[in-house]
Amino acid sequence: MSTLPDRRLNAYRADLAESRLRGVVEAERYVEGSVARVSVPVTPLRAKPDLACGTDTELLLGESVRVLDTNESWCWVKADLDGYVGYLPEYCLAPVVKSPTHIVSAPRTFVYSGHDLRFPTVYPLSMGSRLSVVDERETRGTRYFLLDGGQAVIANHCIEVGSVVPGDYVSVAARFVETPYLWGGRSGFGIDCSGLVQLSMMMVGKLAPRDSDMQAAGLGTPIAREELRRGDLVFWKGHVALMEDDETLIHANGHTMTVAREGLEASIERIGWLYDQPTGYRRP
Repeated sequence: MSTLPDRRLNAYRADLAESRLRGVVEAERYVEGSVARVSVPVTPLRAKPDLACGTDTELLLGESVRVLDTNESWCWVKADLDGYVGYLPEYCLAPVVKSPTHIVSAPRTFVYSGHDLRFPTVYPLSMGSRLSVVDERETRGTRYFLLDGGQAVIANHCIEVGSVVPGDYVSVAARFVETPYLWGGRSGFGIDCSGLVQLSMMMVGKLAPRDSDMQAAGLGTPIAREELRRGDLVFWKGHVALMEDDETLIHANGHTMTVAREGLEASIERIGWLYDQPTGYRRP
C-alpha cells in the first residue's frame, strides 16, 4: 500500500501539483509556480483558502514563496524557507522587485514614516522579517536604514542578509521570554513551541523544520536524557522545549500562554499528567 507524501511539505491536489511530484502523485497538471514575496508584516498560512481555517504556520515580511495557484483572491503557495505548503490571501504577496539586504534581528521593531523615532510608525515588524535597504541616515545620534518611499527602521535592529546574530540559538530564544503563545505563530508577536525553535535557529544560520514532529524525526541526533545540556531539545507528543542549561528549559507553552522558563523535572511532571512522558531528546 502506497503512502502519499506529507501534504504540509508537498503541494498536490487532484487538479494540480508541484512539478517535482510528477510520477509520485496523480494530478491533472503539474506546475513550477512563480516566485513572490510576502508584503505584509506577518500572515497566517492555512490548510484551506478560508479565514475560518486555523493557522498552520506564519510567513514574515520579505520571505519568498512559490505561487502554485491563484483563485478567488487566495494563493496556494510553498514557502522557500522550510517548504511549508498552504493558502494565504493574494493581497499578502507582491512580485519580487529587489532582493532583501537585511533581516530584522530584534524580537520586535517598527517601520517609521521617516528617519526620526518621533515620527509616526507605519507598521511593526518581527525578528526574521526581510528588508531591502536603499540608504542610511543618522538623526540625533540614532542610525536608520531607509526603505523605498523614505520609510525607515532602526539600523541596530537589523543585520545583513547572510550574517547571524551574536550568541547561540538559546540566547535568541531567551529574548522571546514572555512573548504570548500563539498556535501556529512564528513571530515576535506570538509564537508556538516549534516556531520558537525554528526562528531562533534561523537567526544563527541553522535551518530547522517547522513542526515539532518534523523536528523530533530529523533535527540533529538522538541523545539520552542524562546527556542533556544547553541547546538540546526535549520532545513530547506535539510539543518541544529547548534546554537553557542542564536543569532549565525554555518553551512556548499553553500552560502559561507565553514563552517561559521552567525546570526540566517540574515540566516533565506537569506535562506528564496530560501528554505522558517525553518521547525523545535530540541535539541539533
